[in-house]
Amino acid sequence: MRLLVVEDDPLIARSVARALTPLGNTVEVFATRREAQAALRHHPFDLLLLDLGLPDGDGLVVLEELRARGDTTPVLILTARDGLDDRVRGLDLGADDYLAKPFQLAELEARVRALLRRSQRRVDNRLTLGRLQFDAVSGATMLDGEPLDLPHRERLLIESLLSSAGSIAPRETLESRLFGFGEVGSNALEVYVSRLRKRLKGSGLSIRTFRGLGYRLEEDRP
Repeated sequence: MRLLVVEDDPLIARSVARALTPLGNTVEVFATRREAQAALRHHPFDLLLLDLGLPDGDGLVVLEELRARGDTTPVLILTARDGLDDRVRGLDLGADDYLAKPFQLAELEARVRALLRRSQRRVDNRLTLGRLQFDAVSGATMLDGEPLDLPHRERLLIESLLSSAGSIAPRETLESRLFGFGEVGSNALEVYVSRLRKRLKGSGLSIRTFRGLGYRLEEDRP
């Protein structure tokens, strides 16, 4: 999953990123409202963790703009504000959950997992297609009941394809999740798709290319 953390306290931002990255997530961190707004306009995210007290304005403006353009990305508000009015306003503007500072990282991880499950309409943390299963909490991948040891970017790719199983995963989305905001070579994504295809050979699953659009993970036809 690709998560955006908007937090101006560097210690909190680092702690959150360190807690969520080992769970198989790509975590992007920004400290200002302007940076967050630019990122959300140009890149898809699976979850936004949003501080309210940002150096260049109220974080709720980010939330309000997001919902005004119909973006349903789940939003978890992280804030030191404990007033009821602030919590109510955030929820009324479309926030999905609220976590007051200081918080325990274990609770943060649990709330993140719950929001991601809800957004994908899952009842647990597993993504499954055919004989392939991915655990979104541990990052463990199983094929025919046996562990499939994947490097980090291949794990991100298989999770993204499973999340979109039955539909096309856009190329831009996959590149963003695998490579973040860094420069991406013209065939970088194809390299990882090719590696994953080799691992799935004989599994009854295949990765189909839709030129100019993206890729779809699907079960082979009999």
